[in-house]
Amino acid sequence: MTTIRSYNDELKFLEKIDSHCWRIKKGFVPNMKVEGRFYVNSHLEKLMFDELKQACTYQNKGGFLPGVKQIGNVAALPGIVGCSIGLPDIHSGYGFAIGNMAAFDMDDPEAVVSPGGVGFDINCGVRLLRTNLQMKDVIPVKEQLAQAMFDHIPVGVGSKGIIPMGARDLEEALEMGMDWSLREGYAWAEDKEHCEEYGRMLQADPSKVSARAKKRGLPQLGTLGAGNHYAEIQVVDEIYDMHAAKKMGIDRLGQVCLMIHCGSRGLGHQTATDALVQMEKAMKRDKIEVNDRQLACARIHSKEGQDYLKSMAAAANYAWVNRSSMTFLCRQAFAKQFNTTPDDLDMHVIYDVSHNIAKVEEHMLDGKQKRLLVHRKGSTRAFPPHHPLIPVDYQMTGQPVLIGGTMGTCSYVLTGTEKGMRDTFGSTCHGAGRAWSRAKSRRNLDYQQVLNQLTADGISIRVASPKLVMEEAPESYKNVTDVVETCHTAGISKKAIKLKPIAVIKG
Repeated sequence: MTTIRSYNDELKFLEKIDSHCWRIKKGFVPNMKVEGRFYVNSHLEKLMFDELKQACTYQNKGGFLPGVKQIGNVAALPGIVGCSIGLPDIHSGYGFAIGNMAAFDMDDPEAVVSPGGVGFDINCGVRLLRTNLQMKDVIPVKEQLAQAMFDHIPVGVGSKGIIPMGARDLEEALEMGMDWSLREGYAWAEDKEHCEEYGRMLQADPSKVSARAKKRGLPQLGTLGAGNHYAEIQVVDEIYDMHAAKKMGIDRLGQVCLMIHCGSRGLGHQTATDALVQMEKAMKRDKIEVNDRQLACARIHSKEGQDYLKSMAAAANYAWVNRSSMTFLCRQAFAKQFNTTPDDLDMHVIYDVSHNIAKVEEHMLDGKQKRLLVHRKGSTRAFPPHHPLIPVDYQMTGQPVLIGGTMGTCSYVLTGTEKGMRDTFGSTCHGAGRAWSRAKSRRNLDYQQVLNQLTADGISIRVASPKLVMEEAPESYKNVTDVVETCHTAGISKKAIKLKPIAVIKG
């Protein structure tokens, strides 16, 4: 268990490196193998330390661990290298904090993989499409377009997909990822080029995904789900880097884009749950000790570790197929509304990023090239210019990084940097990050007031469960601009484009 100390004693282990970065010294929690680090500005810093103070005051009753403690506990996992890193959107999660990334040495036989470092919604991610429409084209038909999208995309907790899928199709989708979507006519060839991992993790093994997970996933393909998932019609509000924007096909303010945020639905959740059960057994056998049982893990090269990585890859492929299916449905909705074709509307994918995933990558560490298993939970890959794993289009600008905001605020497109590659293993934030728990949001907000405010801001909304809107209200989250500015100022990614929503589709 994590040691309980007074707030002032805890502060002795935290040291400010510069205006946007703090160090967590060894000893903050037991058994730390490396130091921790987190990125915040002055406003986010206050939220971080208030959370720690609250945990000290209540002596962690109820098992709540603040994000800064979770960064420390991750730093105690076997085989971790560099630092355990918290991005500015960090908040308490299961095992790893959400917004916590860590890398493990593939050559270290003790190194582990932890499902808590990926999350339950495996390959939850964001996809951004551009159009050649302008705001003036959409505003007169905004309500009809929002309704068309709501009608085309199944949303909500129990939503079922309309993409035809049998058991054999599911097996193939789990193995092939976006190659399945391409073969079946639900994706364009160019979509794949503009997707992390080209929309397919090759180590995926559908036989490692349980029958129960497949049963949950079978009816849900092409569905948005609930929670913080959304499809948004957005317009370009500001361009900070015109060269990068033009490479993405964005060349003017008011240009209409479409952002889709979703993941692997029930299949991913069940895959993570199944793995945690197996890993608890592996930990007993291999005598692996962790500070928090939510950090259940297995040696990377053990059977349990490899089974998880293969099943996680299959769930990641499912998520890419899911986003591709919704892209198909959105293209249909737009084409129907404007009585033309998606191609004529230039509805190309700018990029598709994952923010709940673990991947083997090559990184420089202490002057040597190393193969690392990089866990990114609530964090986004942000590779710099000239990196071989990013598309040809973006070789000169760096990888596009999609940062979804909260409905009613704004979203951003960033690009990866060399500094980020050195300091955070090519990782940056993934969104705004929660400031309030879902329960606190429901207690403190009125759903009708939230809906009224969105209407007053000129944002059309279609939502399956209006009373759950409070959980996703802007007040429930950190300020996404604070988060993005922190990453930009720290140099771990660079601002390119700001987008604001004009219509939101939610579960």
